[in-house]
Amino acid sequence: MINNSSIQEKMKWQIDETIIVSRLRAAGCVFAEDEARMLLSAACSPDDLMAMVDRRSAGLPLEHVIGWAEFCGQRIMVDIGVFVPRHRTEFLVLQAALRAHSGAVVVDLCCGSGAVGTALCTTVERIELHAADIDPAAVNCARRNLAAVGGNVYEGDLYDALPAKLRGRVDVLVANAPYVPTYAIKMLPPEARIHEARMALDGGEDGLDIQRRVAAHAPFWLAQGGCLLVETSLRQAPQTVQIFAQSGLIPQVARSEERDATVVIGTMP
Repeated sequence: MINNSSIQEKMKWQIDETIIVSRLRAAGCVFAEDEARMLLSAACSPDDLMAMVDRRSAGLPLEHVIGWAEFCGQRIMVDIGVFVPRHRTEFLVLQAALRAHSGAVVVDLCCGSGAVGTALCTTVERIELHAADIDPAAVNCARRNLAAVGGNVYEGDLYDALPAKLRGRVDVLVANAPYVPTYAIKMLPPEARIHEARMALDGGEDGLDIQRRVAAHAPFWLAQGGCLLVETSLRQAPQTVQIFAQSGLIPQVARSEERDATVVIGTMP
């Protein structure tokens, strides 16, 4: 994802890369060397580079500084304030892709930047993708990312944003809904707690408020045999399973230890 030839060309700016690495490391960046190379690759001029280093050293997420995040091998544009897609969510994409088929109707609720939908469109051919989010900044970002793959993006609160024609037709419903309990928000890294929208993180008292709302109405939108998939924590998974079952879905849990990722899948009978 990093253009090494571009970096070599930019080293003619006579900027000592070790100084950039030292500044980033002093700011607490664990992967300072990798981040320095990404900043060099993204910068347009020496002044631009130093301004980017300043923003990163001040705590702005790297993805917001350079304007994109790597997700499922693609560059996903991420605007300031928009939730940064996590690598563990690639497991959610994998599980959704296993259950999709060519021509499937796919809905991505709580779509954020549109990373999940974009990845699914490039993994499964000819899907009909619809994505929605309540955050206007996220919707604008998702529209830019999904324009290249022909996805439809709507602004609104969960299903309220979707066109009625999708009722009973959805084959795969993906919802990377917020699942951090309200009390735990203060324990998140500053990059997330300060620089990402609260609504993209806060899942309510036990972290499962949005999941409950998504699961409760999923049967009205899913086709027979269709699936709802949500990312959750390993600790919360048993409760999510109960929520799905109470909504009339047949639940199962998929787990990736490598990514520390847990996905609960509910199938419409």
